[in-house]
Amino acid sequence: MAWQGIEGHDEVVEQFRRALARGRLASSFLFVGPSGIGKRSFALALARTLLCETRPATAMDPCGQCGGCAQVDAGTHPDLIQVSKPKDKSALPVELLIGRREHRMREGLCYDISLKPFMGGRKVAVIDDADYLNAEGANSLLKTLEEPPPRSVLILVGTSPARQLPTIRSRCQLIRFQPLADDVVAQLLLAGGHADDAAEARRLAAHAEGSPERALELAEPELWTFRETFLAQLAKPSLDGLRVAKAVSQFVDEAGREPAKRRARLRLVVGFAAEFYRAQLRASQGFDLPQDAMLARFVEKTQARATAEPDSLVACVERCIDALEQIDRNANQTTLIECWMDDLDQIDTTTR
Repeated sequence: MAWQGIEGHDEVVEQFRRALARGRLASSFLFVGPSGIGKRSFALALARTLLCETRPATAMDPCGQCGGCAQVDAGTHPDLIQVSKPKDKSALPVELLIGRREHRMREGLCYDISLKPFMGGRKVAVIDDADYLNAEGANSLLKTLEEPPPRSVLILVGTSPARQLPTIRSRCQLIRFQPLADDVVAQLLLAGGHADDAAEARRLAAHAEGSPERALELAEPELWTFRETFLAQLAKPSLDGLRVAKAVSQFVDEAGREPAKRRARLRLVVGFAAEFYRAQLRASQGFDLPQDAMLARFVEKTQARATAEPDSLVACVERCIDALEQIDRNANQTTLIECWMDDLDQIDTTTR
């Protein structure tokens, strides 16, 4: 049964239930796992549990009706502090953590969590987009993490421990959230009206890597038309990097003027390429073709030639991973695409 409407994370629920029952709840947590699987929702549900006015936290069953629960849901609880990366920024501004320069340590999350609780007997802070903490931002949190205020809980929400500085990782209890099962993703798509029927929901879920958020991004019909054309280009005996780069740029621009939407679409395209090279590498080592019929068709074409060396395929995958990191750092879109495709072209050329 879903806890607080959150599917697929029963093991994490039990982990917190045991900690609360023993009275050994940590002060700082780092939630990691794929994007869009409910980590932030879980953090807010945990805040509701800790700030509920009618039921003990050990029950892990907030009433949802009291003033504390209602204020958590509305984002207005004075003992709940939330910060996230603004859409127009490439990193979490340090001002959100320790205040503006003229008011350092007199405002911001670190100051707010140091104050006595107003209502709930606890203070809970949630830092979303923790992957975007730069060195200055991470360092500004160290004192709060090393000497947490009494009855305070700080939750950082990210995707991978590797994307956090060692100083952050070593001071937080790591909580790993697993990708959702395909049937859970499909169920959520149907319940939300994001798929026309069960077959469509299953198709999207199969490519979603356990993330309903990714499944929604994949729901655009034009994405699948482009994917087929794109994979056909990658599977050719000779990759025309310049031509493909222009096609990718045009397709990304069609996502709209909002930078976040273009970055999301570019992430999907780079992901298609990484998926292709991984599948090609696995096939070259004797593993079965992927169940994805479209991907299998193009991988099979490359296997018929059998000219790509495993080391080169690994290099292609790694270059795609680098491109994903560059997207997250808000690298210039045109330059990123051109350099990415040129590098794949150069790697590709050495294998033909």
